[in-house]
Amino acid sequence: MSRIRIVPINAIPSDFLSRLGLCLEERFLFPAQTARTLSVSHSVVNTQRGQMFLSTLAAKIVRAYSSEAGLLLAITDFDLYKTGHRFLFGDADQQQRLAVVSLHRLRPEFYGEDSDANLLFQRSLKECVHELGHAMGLKHCFNARCAMYDSNSIFETDNKVAHFCELCEKRSRARR
Repeated sequence: MSRIRIVPINAIPSDFLSRLGLCLEERFLFPAQTARTLSVSHSVVNTQRGQMFLSTLAAKIVRAYSSEAGLLLAITDFDLYKTGHRFLFGDADQQQRLAVVSLHRLRPEFYGEDSDANLLFQRSLKECVHELGHAMGLKHCFNARCAMYDSNSIFETDNKVAHFCELCEKRSRARR
């Protein structure tokens, strides 16, 4: 049996993490638990971009948590990027069984809108399901409503649902 360990990077509210864990347990049928917080200094942010290079953060996570079995899901407020991408909502590494999701660009305030905790949570859940799917070995889906659809904008994230389409669900069951 697998499990999901949610790794908060710096200060992520515990009620948000608890709610996320319950929703992920329901979707994946794996137990989800919040791991100890990983403190990451803001000094590792690329000062020219104002963003953190994903590989830098992923290496810190893997060093701190990789010895335990299961899927790792790191949640951060850092704005992330990687080579060839201006920004990332999240990313995953199937070999490391690691998913990382950034809340930074999922917040309505980033787009000049009023703060909305429920909208932030729904967007976050969709991206967490998406990245955990990648960590399990799923590829992008062509169904724009499926959680495995590749979101290149917040509008595409908002259009998705927080679960897999029938085909992706079958594929995910085969990989559990």
